[in-house]
Amino acid sequence: MKILITGGAGFIGSAVVRLAIARGHEVVNCDALTYAACLANVADAAESPRYSFEQVDIRDREAIDKVLAEHRPDSIMHLAAESHVDRSIDGPSDFIETNITGTFNTLEAARAYWLAQGKPETFRFHHISTDEVYGSLGDTGMFTEDTAYDPRSPYSASKAASDHLVRAWHETYDLPVVITNCSNNYGPYHFPEKLVPVVILNAIHGREIPIYGKGDNVRDWLFVEDHADALLLVLDKGKDGRSYNIGGENERTNLQLVHAICDILDRLQPRDDGKSYREQITFVQDRPGHDLRYAIDPSRIREELGWRPSVTVEEGLERTVTWYLDNRDWWQALLDRKGVGERLGTKA
Repeated sequence: MKILITGGAGFIGSAVVRLAIARGHEVVNCDALTYAACLANVADAAESPRYSFEQVDIRDREAIDKVLAEHRPDSIMHLAAESHVDRSIDGPSDFIETNITGTFNTLEAARAYWLAQGKPETFRFHHISTDEVYGSLGDTGMFTEDTAYDPRSPYSASKAASDHLVRAWHETYDLPVVITNCSNNYGPYHFPEKLVPVVILNAIHGREIPIYGKGDNVRDWLFVEDHADALLLVLDKGKDGRSYNIGGENERTNLQLVHAICDILDRLQPRDDGKSYREQITFVQDRPGHDLRYAIDPSRIREELGWRPSVTVEEGLERTVTWYLDNRDWWQALLDRKGVGERLGTKA
């Protein structure tokens, strides 16, 4: 099929672009190329004649309409979003404008396009979201598709709002949609202000490795290439109007995750003094409103679509650390951008 992917130069979006091209689909990559986007993420896919790129900001409705009219995709995968919780604490307005108004614009453009095409039954608007919309869990329990929304940060609130818009456009206008909510992604091409790349890059540069609070916050870690596989499956086989939670089935505390990364680095690139990278760990002021635990129950996608993650967190971290060690040119160019690497989210 021909898929229009918003945010296809970002971390998760680029993984979807690469996999979609590899599987023979046509891809129209629409991205505004804001600070976290990088066309190097899709350089290999861009060599394919089935790939095209449009620099489009989803806050610009006319631009979305133009791209849809020109490329006439079979489906839309909506990944474009502001996604960094710490940035949302310091500057929430970008998250409201992009994640809420941008999703509204994309939905309205998709609805107009779908109607103009005669309401094809095969069309899907796939909205990609996060498990953070559900809020925080205690020591037990898991998020299901029926869990009530309880967002705690400007980022998660903006994503919750966008989820509600997508459902409303399905219920009110019959727009064919599917929604997915994923757990924490990691892997190659992860923008270097997120936890996993921060740990890797701080470690190899001899800097302190910051861990919020006591490091006891729990996340369910999902390898980004597994996520891309699940997203394409939901687009193709997911039931109209249905939502699917996508989890890695790999719960770890932040401290456990950081220890695992340090241990991998100890093997692959030992410190000159022979000591462990764990000695660089420093506990810092916690993020305001930091959710204690996220955990996804993936029963629906497993039982209805037959999907399970294929990469364990141990294997995924090994692949991720190796990729960062082998791709200095990629991350150094991003680190050189103004403001990248600064501690954010402390203004609350």
